[in-house]
Amino acid sequence: MAHSSRDTVLPIPIFLSGGKHFIFSVAHASFLRAEYRIAGVLTGTLPQSPQQNVFLGLPLQLMAEEARLLVRRGVCFVVDDAAAHREGLRRLCGPDGEEERLQWLATLREMGLDAARARDAVSKSRMERALGKMETGRREQALRSLAARQQAETRQATPSEADSEDTLFPAYEQATPSPPSAPKPMSVSDDPNPLGVTPTTSHPPLPLPFPDDTATLPPAPPSYPLFAYLHSHPGSNYFSSPGLRFGCQYLVYPGDPLRFHSHFLAVGYDWDEEFDLLSLIGGGRLGTGVKKGFLIGGTEPGKAEEFAGHGDGEEGVRCFCIEWGGM
Repeated sequence: MAHSSRDTVLPIPIFLSGGKHFIFSVAHASFLRAEYRIAGVLTGTLPQSPQQNVFLGLPLQLMAEEARLLVRRGVCFVVDDAAAHREGLRRLCGPDGEEERLQWLATLREMGLDAARARDAVSKSRMERALGKMETGRREQALRSLAARQQAETRQATPSEADSEDTLFPAYEQATPSPPSAPKPMSVSDDPNPLGVTPTTSHPPLPLPFPDDTATLPPAPPSYPLFAYLHSHPGSNYFSSPGLRFGCQYLVYPGDPLRFHSHFLAVGYDWDEEFDLLSLIGGGRLGTGVKKGFLIGGTEPGKAEEFAGHGDGEEGVRCFCIEWGGM
C-alpha cells in the first residue's frame, strides 16, 4: 500500500546495525518504494523456520548505495541502532521515564485485549456457523422421517378403522416430534486474557532520534555513480536490486520488480580500470542467455567536476550495453 508524503514525516530514520542499513517500519518501506523507487531486500524470518525464505518480512535491508542516495536527498538520516537503544532504555528506566513506561505497558495491554477480543469473535462466529449447519441437518432429517411415516400409514390396509371409533388411542396415532430447539449462543467474556503483542518498532516507547546536521554521507562502494545514474537518470523509472545471483553488482528493472523482469545486469568500473576481456564475453553471454543486457558504466574523467553539485553523484557517468550475438 503506497503512502503519500502527508502520511510520512520526513526525514525517515535508517537504522545502522552491524554495518548494514535497515528500515523497520512498514509505512516507511512502502513510502520509499512508491515515491523513491527504493525496493530493498526483506530479511525478516521466523527463528524456527529460517528456510522459509519465500515468506520473508521486515526489516527491510537497504544497500549502502540506496542509503547514501536517500541521505544525500534529505529523505532519510542514519541512526546508530545500538547507541539509540542504549540511550532510550537508560532514559526509560530512569525516574523520569517511569510514567512513560507505565503508559506504554497499559497501551500494550489494551492492544493485547483488542487482539484477544478479535480472536474470540472469530471463534464464536465459526462455532455458530457450525452449530447452525448441524441444526439444519437435524431438522431436515426429522421432517423426512415424519413424511415417510405418514406415507407408510396411508398405504397400509385399514381393517380396524371401524373399531377405531371404540378405542381411545388408535394404534396409528403418533405424537409428532418437535424439532430440537436452537442452542443458546455461548457468552464471550467482555475482558478476556490479553494476548502478548510484540511491536515491530521501538518507537514508542523509546524516543525517535533526531537527525544530526553534522552527520556525513554513508560510505558506498566505487560503483555508486553507476547506481545513482541509473536511479536518477531523467525520464527513467529504473529500480535496482543486488545482483549477486547473476554474478553482477545490480539487477536493473524498468519498473517495480513485482511487475517487471530485470532488463540489465549492471557492473560499475572506474574509467581507467583494467579488466579481463573474458569478463566482457562472459557477462555478455550470461546476459543474453537470461534475456538481459550486460551493462557496464563509469565516470568519465573531467565530466564529474563539470556537473558537480547538480545531482545525486551520477555526474559524468557513461554506460555501454554488451550483448552476445552468437547464441
